[in-house]
Amino acid sequence: MSNGEDDESLAVTPTEIEETLQEIADDLSNADSEAALDAVEESLNSTTQALESIEADDEEAESELKDQLNELEDTLETQRGPYPRDVIDICADVEGTIAETRWTVDGDGAVSDAGEAFLDAVSSFLQMNSFDASDNNSVTEIISEVTTAIETASLDPDDDAAVIEELLKTASTLQSAVEAAESWDDLETNEQLMAEGFYDVLGHYKDFPPELSALKEWEQRGRVDMILLAKDSLQSEFMQNHCMQALIRLGDSAALDEMESMAQRRDAQAIEALGKMGKEATPAVETLIEYVDEDSNPTLQKTTFRALGEIGSEKATQPLANKLVIENDDVRPFAARALGLIGDTRAIRPLQRTIETDDVLSVRAAAGWALRQIGTESALRTVAEYTDVDNYLLQHEAKKASACLEETTELAWPDQESLYTQVRPVELWFLA
Repeated sequence: MSNGEDDESLAVTPTEIEETLQEIADDLSNADSEAALDAVEESLNSTTQALESIEADDEEAESELKDQLNELEDTLETQRGPYPRDVIDICADVEGTIAETRWTVDGDGAVSDAGEAFLDAVSSFLQMNSFDASDNNSVTEIISEVTTAIETASLDPDDDAAVIEELLKTASTLQSAVEAAESWDDLETNEQLMAEGFYDVLGHYKDFPPELSALKEWEQRGRVDMILLAKDSLQSEFMQNHCMQALIRLGDSAALDEMESMAQRRDAQAIEALGKMGKEATPAVETLIEYVDEDSNPTLQKTTFRALGEIGSEKATQPLANKLVIENDDVRPFAARALGLIGDTRAIRPLQRTIETDDVLSVRAAAGWALRQIGTESALRTVAEYTDVDNYLLQHEAKKASACLEETTELAWPDQESLYTQVRPVELWFLA
């Protein structure tokens, strides 16, 4: 069997298989080349097939034969190589680790030192003349160049076994050094924040924990980046809420990407923060419009309506106008007020119908407020008709609309009707 006889000579009894395995073990012990190991592998494959075909009464003996076979296969695998591919695989693994890991300053220095040592070591075995080590190359560039040199060298597992073995040791040393280098994840949360300078603003502080004092100081300085850093690092519900409230108060579009990402997960605070950014959050309007029809979640709807109104994109006019007839009495006022904030004149007709026909006084008052914000003559006249209504909120809006109409009449501007049909609420707020 060890010399590759035909399948007809395969052992067919447990005893014969045991004898064959002994022959294979001897061949494996004497194998000194890849070709010899290939022959042993072929013999093992044939013996495996023979073992599967016999019928043995002694299950324990059969199990022992299988164990011997498996042990020989493991020994064969151990004796193979090393191969150039083994070195290349380690290099690829290290290169991936370096690229995917965020290093501390100390860790980055350790990785850099390990790369230089690796280059010095492999230069003794490979032709690296075209690679200038004085160019301050990154470690990944060094690894890539070494990989190319190994592939170009066409090292033979038999003839160049010693070289390959040394390269393998060198690559393993590099891998160990990179794994031992200090990464960002090795630091505790407070160490990470300290490394980023989060605590630098603290002198003496009154609030506990100190992270809260630092957060408040960064908010005063308008540093959205530091607030986002704290939000990402401090996972307690207490600090998460304070971070989000700070972002809401700032309303800074520097947090747009993060807030939109959170809004896509239906985060109400993120949606509120987007609203406070105003027109700067226009890129998030499409995301928010998706929640307008969430009738089963009125809390999310109300937050979304308010945010869409504050952003002021006319893309939301029709979806919001559709919600003026929703069954939920608590949600309809939010739709009306959002339309008033947007100021799109296309919302005048549906708001007029709401103020005329809705059975809920708070909804009618919200529609009156919205029409007054839109501020065209027809919108103001609609609201002004309700100065005597038995509804204080609507009456209040009607009186303001009436006063606005009187003041614009006294100004006696030319072509008033044309002016009222074109002016936007921001241009009329000074009259309110």
